[in-house]
Parts: sequence; structure tokens; C-alpha cells
Amino acid sequence: MIPIIDIFAGPGGLGEGFSSLRDENNEQVFKIKLSIEKDVYAHKTLKLRSFYRHFQSNNVPENYYLFLRGEITLDELYNRHPEEAKFADEEAWCGTLGAPEESDNNGVSDEEVDIRIRQALAGMNDWVLIGGPPCQAYSLVGRSRRQETILSEENDKRVGLYKEYLRILAVHQPSVFVMENVKGILSAQTANENVFAKILEDLSDPVSACISEGNYFEDDDARIRYRIYSLAVEPNRYGEDGYPIFNPRDFIIKAEEYGIPQKRHRVILLGVREDLATENNVLTRQEQISLSSVIGNLPPLRSGLTRSYSHSETRTDNSKKRYYVKENDSAENWMRYVDLFNSEIDAVLPVSERQVGERPSTLGIEFKRLQNFDLEQNHPLAIWYRDQNLQGILHHVSRKHLVQDIKRYLFASRYAYQNGAFPRLSDYKNDLKDLVPDHENVDSGKFTDRFRVQLPDIPATTVTSHISKDGHYFIHYDPLQCRSFTVREAARVQTFPDNYFFCGGRTQQFHQVGNAVPPFLAYQISQIVARIFTYNGIN
Repeated sequence: MIPIIDIFAGPGGLGEGFSSLRDENNEQVFKIKLSIEKDVYAHKTLKLRSFYRHFQSNNVPENYYLFLRGEITLDELYNRHPEEAKFADEEAWCGTLGAPEESDNNGVSDEEVDIRIRQALAGMNDWVLIGGPPCQAYSLVGRSRRQETILSEENDKRVGLYKEYLRILAVHQPSVFVMENVKGILSAQTANENVFAKILEDLSDPVSACISEGNYFEDDDARIRYRIYSLAVEPNRYGEDGYPIFNPRDFIIKAEEYGIPQKRHRVILLGVREDLATENNVLTRQEQISLSSVIGNLPPLRSGLTRSYSHSETRTDNSKKRYYVKENDSAENWMRYVDLFNSEIDAVLPVSERQVGERPSTLGIEFKRLQNFDLEQNHPLAIWYRDQNLQGILHHVSRKHLVQDIKRYLFASRYAYQNGAFPRLSDYKNDLKDLVPDHENVDSGKFTDRFRVQLPDIPATTVTSHISKDGHYFIHYDPLQCRSFTVREAARVQTFPDNYFFCGGRTQQFHQVGNAVPPFLAYQISQIVARIFTYNGIN
């Protein structure tokens, strides 16, 4: 098996895809030897998934499913399988790259990282480095919110965290690397240069880049270089050195073009060490998959009630102090509000166009036994999601919402049902009471799509970590439910298998799902990487 080192691993989306690839003998092609992640909850998820992978897929113990069903604790699961738990603990490491050891966030030294990598590789020279350095610094939305046009590593350490990836390339020189980031990195600028152009230059010649940063190498003449490839298009230009040249946007992978039920556009780089030959590094395009085909068979849920908005007062600084009243969260109270809101909305959206049917009465539970929730046999992702031993669904619980937000969700989903598109904020400005949010930025023009219904017949929009804060951008298309996505629905959009358990509370679970690389996309990338090894006679 080809070793994998996964850094900035998140909950393991890239690793899941690579470790899922099997050869003609049903043997794993890639084996994760070490994954490094700073977030405590994502690390727990990584460790649990590592534990799962230490069993053959057809020999996962019943104790794992007892844990998923809430019948035993995680500690009890590990205690019942101590050897596999030990291996998982060695593989999944909670540590923050690029932070001092004495920091409060699990900082680890470069020396410690190098020791762990060497131990994990055990002398093997042909291996793969995968990972996505934190992307918040480059995100277009984040830069807009921070009102930043010029990035500075002094002000935001995340700007330079790719150098931790770079240093590992320089020191350990893997055969291949796969690096993922947001497409906002293409336009990111520091005071001196374009960030992406600098990253490409550094990744192509990591030793020289690290030396220029003041790092010492025992053999300064060891100039291992990498050719950087797009996974979307073949190169049509080459430099004097014979290395391929791409336009920056050639590196954008549009996930919906590769069988992912989500319009997720990310920059993904494939780096191949200069001593290795390659051919055909481009992903194969597939038919688009609709959102409803992957979440439409999950049990319908009602939204919950937290509180209702009563009024606000404007402070001297023009900010607002808002007042709320706690609500009774019962199915009866929820239905009473929905009936009231429907009658008001009928005046704007004719009742003849309103979806009618039986309303759900449950918020869902963390594990629910079900017999018929799998996708249809001929669905392209049916086998990918399915685990016959699961016998139910995980993490399918609705959020509780502000009463006025439920009204907005109901209006938005009914609007989408009638018009085939979600409403913009201007569409809310009518005579319906409380439909327009009482926020200072309502008239700013910045968030006109503040309440976004996910449309059923096309791929979803990008699931991001912001889903952990509110569900306004991920409103379910079914007006009978008028709620935001559950963790499992977001996970299916991201193509996590149904038996993938996310540790932590719902906020932490959403955060992990939103930050991940879609595993099924990573699986397709792993096929290309495997071909490179085969083409070069490396087993």
C-alpha cells in the first residue's frame, strides 16, 4: 500500500477518498500513516474513522454500530478493541502546525513533525502528501467581511500557513502531493506579490523556497522540484524547462462536474516529483447529480422553535438592542405558527401553487432505525453512501429556529417551489409583517441572498463552515418542513458515507462538514495519483 501523510486534515475528507480506493484484488491502494489536525473535535472524528478503517470493510465489528446507535460510549468502543484504538491513536495526531509548542492550541515543533513523519513512513520514499492549509485568509467572503484588499502575514498568520506544507515537501520529498484551497486564493495579494503565483513558484522548488526563508538544509544542493498540474485541463503550454504552464483558473475544480451534488469550486493542485513521468492527469467529467436525489429520501422533519422577536431599540451608536420571548417548542405550537404564516403568505403566493401534504411532527434524533432510506440502486452514489449494517441514519436532527426565521424559510421555500429560484431580499419587502429582518445591513445591498433555498433539481450551492452559525443559506426546498439542513443532509451533499460519524455537538459537526473536501471527489483524484505510481512501476 502507498503511504499517505494528511496534514491540515479536518475531519478527513481527502483521506477518506484516498483510503477508499481498492485494486482488482479488493486491497487498499493507499494507507493513511499519519493525519494531523488542530481542531479537537475534528481530530476525534479522524481518530474514530481511523479506528473504523483498521477493520476490513466486510468485518467491521457490531460494537462500532452499537456506538453509532448510542448504545455504548466512544470510550467503551475503544476499550473493547484496544489494539485498533491504539493504531488509530498513533495515526491521528492533534497538533497545530506553525504554532509555538508553548501555545494554547496544541502547537508542535518542526522537529517533532519530522520525527512523526519519518516514523510513519518507516523508510519508504514513495508516498503522497495531501491536505489543505487553512483557507479563511484567502476566502473572498472573509476578505469582504474584513474589508481587506491586501493580505499581511504579520497581521494574519494563516496567510503563510502554506509554508508548513512547503517545508514538509522540502524535507521529506514525497512522490506526489495534492493541495486544496478556496478559489479566492487566485486573487489574494500581499503588498509585494500575488499570493497564488508565489505559492506555485514555491511548490515547484520547495527547497530553494525554504532556504530563502532562512531554513537550513544539510544538503543545499538537493533541489528536488515538482511539476504542478491541473486536474481539470491538460497543459497546452510548457516552459523552457519542460514544465507545464497553466492559467490560474485552470486549477479550479468545479465539483458538480464530477458527480458531486454540490456547486463547490475549489483550487486543487497536483504536484508530481520531477523524477516521475505522468500521463492523463485530468478528472473525467460526469453527469450532474441533483440535491433531491441524495437527500429527498431522508425522513421529513419539522423545524424547532427557540424564541420569537418582540422589538428592538436603537442605541446611541446606531446599533440595535433586540428583545426576544422564549417559545414553547412543541409540534402543536409549531403547526399553529405555520398555519398562521401560510395564511399570510397566501396573499402574496397563491394557495393554488402551495405544496400540500402531511406535515412532519418530529425534530429527528441522532440515530434513527430505518429500513428504506438508501438511494435507489441505480443512483451513481448509492454504493458510496450505503452501509448495510448501519440499519438507520445518523445526525439527522433539525435545528431550532427563531419564529420569524421560520416564517422567512416558509416564504422562501414556497417562493422557490413556485418560481424555481430562491427569493432575493428585495422580494421580502412587501406587506407581510416581520418578513424583512430587523438588521442594520438590510439596505446595504451586501447580502441580498441572505435566505437561500437549496433547489431540488440541481446540485446544492457550496456547503461552508458558516453553516455552523446559521442555516439561512441552506434552507430545505420542502415548504412542509421550513427548516435548514441537518448535519446528515450537509454530509450527503459533501458525499460523506452514511456511516461517517462526526464528533462533537451539532455546531462542531457542521463546522467539520463545511470545511471538508468531498470524499467522492478525493476518491476520483486518488485514481489519478494511483495511475502515476503504476505508470512509474511503483507498487
